[in-house]
Amino acid sequence: MPDLALERGLPGPVAGIDEAGRGPLAGPVVAAAVILPDRGLPDSLMNRLDDSKKLAPALREELFAELTGRVEIGLGAASVGEIDRLNILQATMLAMARALAHLPRRPTTALVDGNRAPVLPCRVQTVVGGDGLSLSIAAASIAAKVTRDRLMRRLARRHPGFGWERNAGYGTTEHRAALVRAGPTKHHRRSFAPISQLYPSNI
Repeated sequence: MPDLALERGLPGPVAGIDEAGRGPLAGPVVAAAVILPDRGLPDSLMNRLDDSKKLAPALREELFAELTGRVEIGLGAASVGEIDRLNILQATMLAMARALAHLPRRPTTALVDGNRAPVLPCRVQTVVGGDGLSLSIAAASIAAKVTRDRLMRRLARRHPGFGWERNAGYGTTEHRAALVRAGPTKHHRRSFAPISQLYPSNI
């Protein structure tokens, strides 16, 4: 379970940063930056924070609601167009920088999930598997995942048939079948396979 060991060893304030949506075939990549309060979080909340991928959707929503108002959250995204133009790694770095820029204050240190560091106006430390080690990164992973899933559910209402309300844009059997049947929407990543192979003229 994540704890505050990493945060306590760094000059603060410390922001945890994570992203959601690097792998889907559709939709933006979304990042969140979170600064935990100096006074800490209630044990009833802190003890339930974890890597968002390990949490049920209903629990993620519940935790995000409890975090809102208790922590400082900055959200950022990179669009499908930016993903196709820059590549997914660089678009993710851009989304992370935007998330940090939307925090109410600039942190002294950023703990970033993964092994690649975005260019940020503060000290940066990468942490592989950080969403399972650091509470601030875990909180950021929940914020990013819930925000992106909500967006994909809204897009699903405009583009029914792809199952985005269930698969969040990932390449499930349902999603791939709809791509073959209906073709890509403006929210699909043209640079991603199988879209780039099925519709090479659209890249």
